[in-house]
Amino acid sequence: RTELSDVLMTSGLAVILITVMIGQLNTQVTASHCMLDYMNTRSMAATIFVTMAIESSGLLHASYLIQIAIAKITTGKEIEITSNEEKGTCLQKLFFWSRVLMSLAVLSGAFIVTIAALFEEKTTMWEGVPAYASIILLFILMAIVGMLEGMQIAFFAVSRVTDKERNANRWARWSCKLMFGNEGKGLPGFMIGRQLCVASCFIVIARITTPYLDEGEDNILGVSDSLQKFFE
Repeated sequence: RTELSDVLMTSGLAVILITVMIGQLNTQVTASHCMLDYMNTRSMAATIFVTMAIESSGLLHASYLIQIAIAKITTGKEIEITSNEEKGTCLQKLFFWSRVLMSLAVLSGAFIVTIAALFEEKTTMWEGVPAYASIILLFILMAIVGMLEGMQIAFFAVSRVTDKERNANRWARWSCKLMFGNEGKGLPGFMIGRQLCVASCFIVIARITTPYLDEGEDNILGVSDSLQKFFE
């Protein structure tokens, strides 16, 4: 065991590089240049069906509630989503909000278990890092991931707006110049840097939030062994 192996393995750097370079970056750079060709595959259609099924399950519907809350806090009103579909019926709205409540319950349970595990020092977080520092770092990293994911969607969407709309704000004009300038190299470059940041954040978040018990330790929150296995 050498210092190099400690840096690569213990820090998670090796996992980050393998995940990003083999599993993510090559496809993202290709798709940024050949968007329609990349979508014109059976595997892409299958991927869309899987992701839509996950969304329909309602497991992640708490994100809609968070989006609505942030929109009202920052703009004072709910952001209206443009759609060609008719407005939902009362039954559809009831179904939607029931899934939001179910997702919120799952999210709250996961959050409680994570915070309890951190304060009980029963996670895979590096030794010597206090619980309060881990919690602060967790929220900072999640905020960074959220901004980077939002930027990815925003830059693809802004390519459809007019130059007048794009140049209405100084920071938006400067960002678009960096992104779409340099003979089309800006977008792939952003995708590479963004993905490395996102993967790095997720690796650290996973280390912060993954429950882990040493042999002989009591279960988190005193739950049963089967539920503890589910947490892990």
